[in-house]
Amino acid sequence: MSDTPIMRLGTRRSPLAMAQAEETRARLCAAHGWDVGAVELVPVIASGDRIQDRPLAEIGGKALWTRELDIWLNEGRIDAAVHSMKDVETIRPDALAIGAILPRADKADVLLGAASIAAIPAGARVGTSAPRRAAQLLHARPDLEVVGIRGNVATRMAKLEAGEADATFLAAAGLMRLGEDNTGTRLDPQEWLPAPAQAAIGVECRTSDERTRELLSAIDHEQSRQEVLAERALLEGLGGTCHSPIAVLTTHEGERLHMRAAIYSPDGSIRVDSEARFEPGDTDEAIALARDMLREAPREVSVNFGQMG
Repeated sequence: MSDTPIMRLGTRRSPLAMAQAEETRARLCAAHGWDVGAVELVPVIASGDRIQDRPLAEIGGKALWTRELDIWLNEGRIDAAVHSMKDVETIRPDALAIGAILPRADKADVLLGAASIAAIPAGARVGTSAPRRAAQLLHARPDLEVVGIRGNVATRMAKLEAGEADATFLAAAGLMRLGEDNTGTRLDPQEWLPAPAQAAIGVECRTSDERTRELLSAIDHEQSRQEVLAERALLEGLGGTCHSPIAVLTTHEGERLHMRAAIYSPDGSIRVDSEARFEPGDTDEAIALARDMLREAPREVSVNFGQMG
């Protein structure tokens, strides 16, 4: 064991966040030939984890997942912070940089409580606090009722078991990282588009910290980075917030990226979708796709966009 860690990794304290930090540590140690003690995990209880009774969009948005870790980075208490990239604000401080994005896991959502969206009983209550999932669901099944459910994976599964909802959604990647691969029914991401940057783990550090940036570059997965940055550029072009129902799937087709995106009215009654193919790194094309979609969208959709978060 190393007496003094080479890197201090900040992470939220939730079970999934800790699993993601453990994966990051394992990849760093493998890439650099370190023993496990070379990377210290420094957990923090994020504001988003402390407040469980209200939708995230009502209490501060995605910043609630990053606030404490940002402070610790700026104070030098940690060298890098591990995030679920779908929870990271679109516009980040110039003082922070995404040093690595790990190989992206399964981008799909998983449905718990029914064998398919079509198989959910008429009038059933489906638990989610995600505007994207709520709008997608109501677009496909306007007869269903959406009820708010938040919390980590275990909490949401317990709420379902307690009858607070008849069905709910979780991310396949999160279940996999917690060893719950066989839970629920996987929804084909080609048909049920996921959230922007879903299934991607990102590691942020101080922009000025060249040593840490160099160490993190060894675990950066280029294809995953290309997809995630394209999807974050789409968010930028849309001006999406935590209230904005946005779904997107980006895949590699040879040397190019294929992006399929959809935006909704909150009640799911209106869907605007489009797609584009472009070179990796050409974020302008993703932004242009977003703006074309907003021009096409009726007010019931476009009113939910225009301010980034």
